[in-house]
Amino acid sequence: MTGAHQAIGKSIERVGAREKVTGRARYSADIELGAPLVLKALRSGRPHAEILAINTEKALRIKGVAAVFTAMDIPGKNLTGIILKDQPILMGDKVRSIADPVALVAAETETTAEQALKAIEVDYRDLPPVFDPEKAMAEDAPKVHAKGNVMVSRTIRRGDVGSAFTRCKSIIEKTYRTTFIEHNTIEPDAGAGFVDSDGTLVIYASTQNPHYDHKDVVTLLGLADEKVRIIQAATGGGFGSKLDLNVQGFIGLALYHLRRPVRYVYTREEAYLGTAKRHPLSMRMKTGADENGRLLAMQATIICDTGAYASYGPAVANRAPVHATGPYAIENVDIRSYGVYTNNPFCGAMRGFGTPQIAFAHESQIDLHALDLGLDPLAMRMLNAHRVGSTTATGQVFSASVGIGDCLRAIQPHYDEARKGWTAAPAAPYKKRGVGIGAMWYGIGNTGVQNPSTARVEMDRDGSVTLFTGCADIGQGSSTVLSQIAAEILGLAPQAVRLVTADTKFTTNAGATSASRQTYISGNAVKQAAEQLADVLKTEAMNKLRVAKSALMFDGGCALVIGQPDQCVSFAELAKRIKSKGASLSWQGYFDPETVPLDPQTGQGVPYATYAFAAQLALVTVDVLTGEVAVERVVAAHDVGKAIHPESVIGQICGGVAMGLGFALMEEFEPGKTLSMKDYHIPTCADMPEVVPIIVESPEPSGPFGAKGVGEPALIPTAPAILNAIADALGVRLYALPANLERVLAASIAAGHFKPAP
Repeated sequence: MTGAHQAIGKSIERVGAREKVTGRARYSADIELGAPLVLKALRSGRPHAEILAINTEKALRIKGVAAVFTAMDIPGKNLTGIILKDQPILMGDKVRSIADPVALVAAETETTAEQALKAIEVDYRDLPPVFDPEKAMAEDAPKVHAKGNVMVSRTIRRGDVGSAFTRCKSIIEKTYRTTFIEHNTIEPDAGAGFVDSDGTLVIYASTQNPHYDHKDVVTLLGLADEKVRIIQAATGGGFGSKLDLNVQGFIGLALYHLRRPVRYVYTREEAYLGTAKRHPLSMRMKTGADENGRLLAMQATIICDTGAYASYGPAVANRAPVHATGPYAIENVDIRSYGVYTNNPFCGAMRGFGTPQIAFAHESQIDLHALDLGLDPLAMRMLNAHRVGSTTATGQVFSASVGIGDCLRAIQPHYDEARKGWTAAPAAPYKKRGVGIGAMWYGIGNTGVQNPSTARVEMDRDGSVTLFTGCADIGQGSSTVLSQIAAEILGLAPQAVRLVTADTKFTTNAGATSASRQTYISGNAVKQAAEQLADVLKTEAMNKLRVAKSALMFDGGCALVIGQPDQCVSFAELAKRIKSKGASLSWQGYFDPETVPLDPQTGQGVPYATYAFAAQLALVTVDVLTGEVAVERVVAAHDVGKAIHPESVIGQICGGVAMGLGFALMEEFEPGKTLSMKDYHIPTCADMPEVVPIIVESPEPSGPFGAKGVGEPALIPTAPAILNAIADALGVRLYALPANLERVLAASIAAGHFKPAP
């Protein structure tokens, strides 16, 4: 192809959009199986206890109960987990949180299953629990796991921090805290399954990682790989919660023993109780800057409460310190991070993997330094922002695609306008206006480890093209973007590319839909596969048309001579010619970003091949009498490398702002108290500000057509911008999230904006 892109940069109709808006999309709860058995798990209700005995006899005598399973019924290895295998699907000797499942019921109806749960008798011996991660780190703390409570630790050291602090004019040392957060996907976790005619266990699941699910289920059941098939059903959101093995293991266990169709759909209450939460972080941060505002040193200690099991805790404990400096060059750093087991609900992946929490801290520090030195917060960010040639805390040197400066410059006109007009204008009585900035960087993919994806592009004899990818589209639009990439290479309309996605029987592993990795990593795998097919087609067309390869292009299912459209040959004819020679029309693509593992002692290395950058501006109004915060406007500039589907990028930005607003102002999961949505506050349309999305394109040379990612970056700067705006309005800062009515009102009183009646 030559000239402008035909498919890239176009906001085509999203794959699956019509099915969703018309109600034709089949979610796990919709799949027809013909009176499947209902599955329900009995949860412990105890934070820490030994299991002395489980008696299922009464439950089994209830009419309509097909089976009750315990850990004794698991034929394979009863441990799951993506990074560390430390979480049984049914507890055998010990429970570590109130959500731990100890038995699984299969019954003809939901009512019968609930009756059976109540009839199961479990004899426990309670153990002392530990809920505070800092206390859990003490030598004499109750052990959640036999190996100890510190699950993982990470150190990042560079330069001479002690000496650098002596040269600092401004030194700020503060502690920041965030809380548990619930994912609140529209669709609670769900799955269904049956046994195929050849004995294969077929499991439909609401999932973000079908191939990871497959690996855990075959290990759990002790089966050969080909005897388990995982298919991603239409998935009503994930945000990280559907990376863990939730219903899939239960369904596999029931199918293994009963050979009957089964279904498991979590109630909202069970989703709140039994699925992963966002990690609460405690972040002690000390930073220093010279008289000009140049950041010279950072010292930080980060403690991540991973709860009862690891899940993605190691990823959070590794990513948070790497991102602790924010998108700024700081030559001297000493950062320690700890992932700690407690008897709290287990914590796992949630949009950003610890980066939203650490951004709250580093962006607050920037504003505190600016205030201390009498500098403009935006100017101070521009002074310190990474650029091509700068070095990160892990020693990585940027060579391209560093768009943070462009993002900051993109919001500057809006910032200047707000400073001159909006905040200067008088607000309503008892209301204060504030302006805040939040910036961020985000490494695309997993941290300093192999992170590959695969894809296959196949052409049939009729010239039609099918893309096979294991990538799970959970609403972010990856199926659309990947079809655009394949279509661009082959000169087709994206709609002409057939898709087979996230089915372990037909697709190879594309890795998890997480870490904003699919556009960049799976996109490259798709591009490589399509390019191999394109080369074979051009070779055959060259022989047919008697021209050089460089003289050929693809368009509309034909290979044609550039400038001579009448000189062409159809894909169908090329396919027949290639097949007749015994050559392949099926090509596999593979891509693994170039990274260097972080040194265990110093944290030096190259954790990510590329980074997304962003800056957001928030305008808020604070009612000093009630503590109510109204976010009026958010300007969000995001460097995505290249927007393959611009409307999807805008959608991600707007959705990220909504989630960031909840993180900033209202969302707080309290273990044992937050039981369902009636106890939990999330933003509604009434809370949404005006959002001004700005797409910044700083192309990534290693990305497909220059693309990086935006899924998680869209969320990360919002809360920091809002909290900085609240501090600007009140003249006093909050150091714990969420900034709810009570905390904001307390800050307003502390700042002397009014005195409550005695």
